[in-house]
Amino acid sequence: MDIISFLPPLQAGLNTLSALLLCCGYFFIRRKNRNAHRFCMSSALFFSCLFTVSYLYYHSQVGNIAFAGQGIIRSFYFTILVSHVVLAALTVPLVLMTVWRIIRRQPERHRWLARRTLPVWLYVSVTGVMIYIMAFHIYPPT
Repeated sequence: MDIISFLPPLQAGLNTLSALLLCCGYFFIRRKNRNAHRFCMSSALFFSCLFTVSYLYYHSQVGNIAFAGQGIIRSFYFTILVSHVVLAALTVPLVLMTVWRIIRRQPERHRWLARRTLPVWLYVSVTGVMIYIMAFHIYPPT
C-alpha cells in the first residue's frame, strides 16, 4: 500500500480522534477539571493539525476526487461537503483566537469564544468522517 492510498483512512481517523477529544474536553471543563480539559483540547488541536497537513499533501498529489453517488444522495453529499468546507475555513481562525485568549490569560473571553468555536469545530470533525465514508466506502470512486 502506497502512502497516498493510506491517507484518506488516516485522515478519517484523525478527524474521529479530534471529535472524541473535543467531546472529552467539553466533559472535563463542565466538571471543572482544567488539566484534563487542557490536555484533551491540546490533543484535538494537534490531531487536527496533522489532519490538515495530510489533507493538503493528499490533495496536492491526487487533486479532487469525483463523488460517484447519483440521485438525491448527490445533493445530500454536496450540501454536507459545502458546509464542511466553509466551516472548516472558519474553524481555523476561531480555534487560533480561542487558544490565544487563554494563552493571554483572558478566561472570560476564552470561555465566550470557546462556546461558539466548539460546535463548529465538532461539526467539521464529524462531517469530515461522514464525507470520507460516503466518498470512499458507500460510493467509492470508480
